Amino acid sequence: QVQLVESGGGLVQAGGSLRLSCAASGRFFGIRAMGWYRQAPGKQRELVAAITTGGSPNYADSLEGRFTISRDNGKNTVYLQMNSLKPEDTAVYYCNIKGGLRDYWGQGTQVTVSS
Repeated sequence: QVQLVESGGGLVQAGGSLRLSCAASGRFFGIRAMGWYRQAPGKQRELVAAITTGGSPNYADSLEGRFTISRDNGKNTVYLQMNSLKPEDTAVYYCNIKGGLRDYWGQGTQVTVSS
């Protein structure tokens, strides 16, 4: 039915960059926003960034402008450009779509930032 497939995770040195992609397929109802969450071991899943279908972005304050979210509504794809990565950014990153009735989640992609 509905699939969200993330890609772009991996291992990067501190200060490096990664770009995550999430391609959504299937039938969605009333999409309001697409975004990214992350979860590190022992911590709760937290919002990284989200963007509405109209293009309005929101970011976690702690990111300090290092991350940029973008989307292609026609392709149901959302991206996360991550720059100046820090070891504390290490986490599993999950794609999220907020629909009118429910949320949709991807399986997650691991991002590991070495010191």
